[in-house]
Formats: sequence, C-alpha cells, structure tokens
Amino acid sequence: MMNNTTKIALVTGATSGIGKATAELFAKNGIDLIICGRREDRLAAMKAELSSMVKVHTLAFDVSNKEAVLAAIDSIPEAFSNIDILINNAGNAHGLDPIQEGSLDDWDAMIDINVKGLLYVSKAIIPGMIARKTGHIINIGSIAGKEVYPNGNVYCATKHAVNALNKAMRVDLYGKGIRVGAVHPGLVETEFSDVRFKGDTEKAKTVYQGFEPLTGHDIADVIHFVVTRPYHVNISDLLILPTAQVSATMTYKE
Repeated sequence: MMNNTTKIALVTGATSGIGKATAELFAKNGIDLIICGRREDRLAAMKAELSSMVKVHTLAFDVSNKEAVLAAIDSIPEAFSNIDILINNAGNAHGLDPIQEGSLDDWDAMIDINVKGLLYVSKAIIPGMIARKTGHIINIGSIAGKEVYPNGNVYCATKHAVNALNKAMRVDLYGKGIRVGAVHPGLVETEFSDVRFKGDTEKAKTVYQGFEPLTGHDIADVIHFVVTRPYHVNISDLLILPTAQVSATMTYKE
C-alpha cells in the first residue's frame, strides 16, 4: 500500500465523470488534491465538498491552451508543489461522422485536448517527479485506443496516440523511479456522450440502453487500486469493459 506520508494528486478533467469520481475517492482515502477543469463554479463546489477530508487546491484552465497550462501549474503553491500522482483524464469526443464528412473544428478539438493537452500537462509536471525520483502517471485512454470502429476515425486516432504516449513515457522515464500506466475504459455512462452528441441528451442516453454500462465510480475504483499498489508494482495497461461489451463494436443489449 501507499506509505504513511500524505500523497498529492493532480487530476485533470476533474469536474465531471471519471475525473470527478476519482477526485472524490482519493479524498475519501486521504489523498490531497489539485483538481483541474474549465468550469470554475464546479471546481469551487468540489473544493467546498472535499476540503472537509483533505487539502484541496483548484486550477481553472483549458488543457488545450499551452500557455494557460504552464501558467496554471507554475502557480501551484509550495504546499501542493510535490505532486505524487498525475491523472491525465481530461479528454473529449466530438461527432460521429465518417471521415469524409468530419468537422475540421471537431478534429482540432479532439487532437488539441486528447493529445496536446495530455502532453502539455505532463511536460509541466514530469520534471518535478524526475527531480524527486518518484511519481505515478495514469493516462486515461479508451477501448478506442486499442481498436477502431465505424465513424470513430479521429477520436480513435487520438486515443491510439494516448496508448502510444503511455508506452513511450514508460520507456523514456526508465530508471527515473516513476511509474506510468494507462486505464482504457469501454462504455462508461458520463456527460462525455452529451458532448459527443453535441448536447442531444436523449440520443446520448440511447448508447447505454439495454445493458449496464460502467460508471465513473467503477473506473475511479480501479484507478485508486492502481495507485495504491506497493511501489515496486506498476500496472502498466488496463482495459476495462462492462460485462455486456466484448469489443468496440459488440455490446449485448436486452
């Protein structure tokens, strides 16, 4: 298990879904938090809720904005500066169009957040982990990073990139004392699908009808398990599916 000193975790995309569930579970288990997101009102509400359990610092920024990322992380107060755990969770999916009909704006948004955003945050935090010769990076991928599916083209490409970057980080940080691993969920019911279907909540809900999908709490539970293994244990790659799902394109529905 983790040692007795209090750990500090930075969680991106912490205001909803997997990120929010992870931050809440970390707080319940005594891990101090730096919670990051774009919505300041949600960050403030989470801080008010979780501060009774642990120390919480909030950072409001968009991971796709390089200057904002670097400025935000540079502003972290000394008490929170030794980040032990980085959860690269912020991500998005826009649209479900065949590649010849895809929106260039949607493509830019997915590449900027899912790939560049992960890189910007990691670039800002990894040097401190190297200096301390300790740290744990969890990259949140997707089954879309393992296989492609119809109309998933660019989203799948960005999650394949996350899968590759996870492996590359582990290689590049060889001998630095830093653990690196990825968690790749299948169908998880969160606000994520509302974004993909551009606010069409009813259409988003149909994705999860007829079977029991994963929840953000299911993934948070696994993330917490991964980061609390003895330090010589690194869980490098996990694919997590609801029982009804066997691949990106096969989910059994009643």
